[in-house]
Amino acid sequence: MSTVEEIKSAISRLPRKEVVRLSDWFEDFKAKEWDREFEEDVQNGKLDKLAKQAIKEFQEDKCTKL
Repeated sequence: MSTVEEIKSAISRLPRKEVVRLSDWFEDFKAKEWDREFEEDVQNGKLDKLAKQAIKEFQEDKCTKL
């Protein structure tokens, strides 16, 4: 299987139990991928500006207490 259409077609033929199993796996896969991307962004300094802004607003007491 090499195309999304082929994969979609194969999934549509799976028994419900296997679709659930695939869905669980895919959710875990997406979460791990998001974590990896987030860690990469942190390492590359892409979030530094946002972090500095958040710290500044916290120090200026501009945050809403929960």
